Amino acid sequence: MQSHADDDAAARAVPAPDLAAGRVSADGAPAMSVGVFIPIGNNGWLLSENAPQYRPSFALNKAITLKAEGYGLDFALSMIKLRGFGGKTEFWDHNLESFTLMAGLAAVTTRIRLFATAATLCLPPAIVARMAATIDSISDGRFGVNLVTGWQKPEYDQMGLWPGDAYFAKRYDYLAEYAQILRELWETGVSDRKGTFFQMNDCRLSPRPQVPVKIICAGQSGAGLAFTARYADYNFCLGKGLNTPTAFAPVVEKLAEARAQTGRRVTAFALFMIIADETDGAALATWEHYRAGADAEAIAWLGLQGAADTQSGGDTNVRQLADPTSAVNLNMGTLVGSYASVAAMLDAIMTIDGVEGVLLVFDDFLKGLDAFGTRIQPLMRTRRHAAAALAEVA
Repeated sequence: MQSHADDDAAARAVPAPDLAAGRVSADGAPAMSVGVFIPIGNNGWLLSENAPQYRPSFALNKAITLKAEGYGLDFALSMIKLRGFGGKTEFWDHNLESFTLMAGLAAVTTRIRLFATAATLCLPPAIVARMAATIDSISDGRFGVNLVTGWQKPEYDQMGLWPGDAYFAKRYDYLAEYAQILRELWETGVSDRKGTFFQMNDCRLSPRPQVPVKIICAGQSGAGLAFTARYADYNFCLGKGLNTPTAFAPVVEKLAEARAQTGRRVTAFALFMIIADETDGAALATWEHYRAGADAEAIAWLGLQGAADTQSGGDTNVRQLADPTSAVNLNMGTLVGSYASVAAMLDAIMTIDGVEGVLLVFDDFLKGLDAFGTRIQPLMRTRRHAAAALAEVA
């Protein structure tokens, strides 16, 4: 009887395109890959009473992801958050679960790549490997995994899963073993790895993924970048400042230094919030309105949790998120202006060597995606390949 084993090459589906790797626009401009960071938690990424207030749902995230796919965006990523910051807005107190959400989205999409986030202190690597293989099957090879170490103690302590504050200093050692087990199971179907944190005993996985599963890491500390350079495929870093699209370049330079030690190809994506309107003035007025309604209680909680890690150095993305300077939107890079201004700033990001694209959030996701797809993207030199592809489909 013919075997239907997972390593039967003839049964494997054709993989989805690997983001924008190696593509250029017709005029020679680098091709930017664009993703959307879907709002798995309430109110998205604005800690403000004046921002849109909403709860997460499958219906909302389905609408966002289908709209992103329709406008030719390359991928959608969902985070994992197990406890929020409270305050008047109950910020991130209401959250969906990442893997089950992305499984549902895999079933209703056809082209866009999908990434779920693994809370590695909660989920054994063998379970994540199997869930990833399952969603790989649902999506026909469009699935990847974002690995996070965990930084907010109350998320895990509430379940009795916090390993102690000494974990801050060794969390990337933990994640390294985790990633190695994932790779072994996905690539060979077997792991017998004996490590400091995990003891695998002839652990099996079948069926295996149809195509190599891409791994994301968002660390920007020295340890985080070293991990990324050795085990991940993409690094997601935080953009910085207001209308300063290339201010995150030093993080990409540090990634290049770490990558030089491993010889692996690892590219960077920058996280930015987009607030756009017909004019610069109208967009800036909206931004100032959000700032005026900042949820002080939730921001204070964020600052308290961000300061808990005293062992990882001062260059972690958590420290940036919790900085009181602009905590109303977690201190991520923010591009505020007219559609033309935002398009120009997004194009400027691709002047940084080693950057493959951006991960975007919006103050209002459905309206923001429409504005990006119909007003901003057509003005971008680095997205002309997407416009051409959409024209061919039409």
